[in-house]
Amino acid sequence: MERMGLEFTVLTAPTDETMRPDGDPFGEVADVSRRKAAAVLPMCSADDVIVAADTIVVLDGAVMGKPHDREDAERMLRRLSGREHHVMTGVTVRCGSRTETKTVVSAVRFRPLADAEIRAYVATGEPMDKAGAYGVQGRAAIFIEGITGDFYNVMGLPVCTLADMLRGYGVKLMGC
Repeated sequence: MERMGLEFTVLTAPTDETMRPDGDPFGEVADVSRRKAAAVLPMCSADDVIVAADTIVVLDGAVMGKPHDREDAERMLRRLSGREHHVMTGVTVRCGSRTETKTVVSAVRFRPLADAEIRAYVATGEPMDKAGAYGVQGRAAIFIEGITGDFYNVMGLPVCTLADMLRGYGVKLMGC
């Protein structure tokens, strides 16, 4: 949001982020972002523009959430090692009675990882609050061979898509 030159306030509200295990991850992550936007609605005025997002990592059609503990983080990283997976972010923009939601998908390829580097990365604590047990903007950057799609989506907010959505609500970006 700062990169778009916008002033903003971060609001959080308890939100059910549960996804149906038999649901399509693409649609499920969109639903979670809509629920997040609805949860903060009572804290906002009618003309506030609300932005909510949720990001997941999907491997072989299964959602990889945040690790429960160090062993879970190591297990996740071993599964991602040498493979391609998808990062999906559901983004919702809401103002008044109008709501728009989009899901952005990026493909991420990990190089093969050695057990020692997986353990060393997990020991930093960095993966513990991240879907798929890694952050592209942190130390895990050395694991990533390539990204197809929006880098910022992999970080958790597809900035280009969000900018287009905000323009549709009349929000001026960089003074335009």
